[in-house]
Amino acid sequence: MSLLDFTSLPAGVNVLLFIVAASGVWAGGTRLTRYADALAERTGIGRVYLGVLLLGGVTSLPEVATTATASLSGNAPLAVNTLLGGVMMQTTILAFADVLVGREALSTVGAMSEELLEGVLLICALAVVAVGIAVGPVPLAGLGGAWTFGALGIVLGGLFVIRRYEASPQWQPIGRAPSPSTAHPLARSKAPPLPTRRLTGALVGLGVVILVAGSVVAASCDALAVQTGLGASFVGAAFVAIATSLPEVSVTVEAVRLGQNRMAFSNIFGTNLFDVGLLALADVCYPGPPVLGEVGAPAQVAALFGILLTAVYLAGIIERSDRTALRMGWDSALVLALYAAGLLLLYLVQ
Repeated sequence: MSLLDFTSLPAGVNVLLFIVAASGVWAGGTRLTRYADALAERTGIGRVYLGVLLLGGVTSLPEVATTATASLSGNAPLAVNTLLGGVMMQTTILAFADVLVGREALSTVGAMSEELLEGVLLICALAVVAVGIAVGPVPLAGLGGAWTFGALGIVLGGLFVIRRYEASPQWQPIGRAPSPSTAHPLARSKAPPLPTRRLTGALVGLGVVILVAGSVVAASCDALAVQTGLGASFVGAAFVAIATSLPEVSVTVEAVRLGQNRMAFSNIFGTNLFDVGLLALADVCYPGPPVLGEVGAPAQVAALFGILLTAVYLAGIIERSDRTALRMGWDSALVLALYAAGLLLLYLVQ
């Protein structure tokens, strides 16, 4: 039984709860990002790196809530597929941001070698998860499975590698200059006129709002999965993933609007790394055996499509072609098509 059991409520009420909670995630995530950026600016601690770290952690708060809630309630497919489906959805956000650029491909003006490194690390972490689902669970001292903690190790080690590389990049692309990386995407936004102590309190309060709203999103979707017969795997990879990705949408769109296209890539790849790392949280909270042994083909499909979508953008960054179609780069158009195909396949294999 879910910690928040909404199965006794009518389906229409659960849909309404989902919409209201998702709106809370959007509003709270947008405001929380501005406050987090203001705090990073005020403290002056590694602005670019800390900005990425804060954005990745802040915009992953809904996933923390939904993952913990679903795992503690014993719903492994919802917990895992919310995270892996979120990687698919969040990567696709870049395609919608590409439309805002319009006349040129986002990957042409929006990335350098640091973003390539983030994408490669993300692919490695997702590959470990896919292998773990295929091979089967390997218990790890009662904490869950070795595969999820292996992926977490890649994420944590990757953050260290990215920070060192950002301080002294070994190479840079030639040709068209990418957008600046020294400014945070919200750097031109007006910082909240609050003292540091009140700013910190506002961050904590908004974080609680997102955690509560994310828990309601998970519980309502858990109930809808039962009431509609769609299944927890598809509902998690589609509807919950979309709802919990709303903060990433607002941050990425704002980044592109302000001309900070590089940070759009860093935000998405960084958030995806956080989400893969959260699989270890699902393992710790899940009352049964290692969580990857409980999910099956849908989660494996979501992990593999996460790898595929990320690889398409890495190819676009490397090629740096300015070919566009429907106001977006060829890589973004392909990502949209692959995401639609991935959702269809998820529905068919559940």
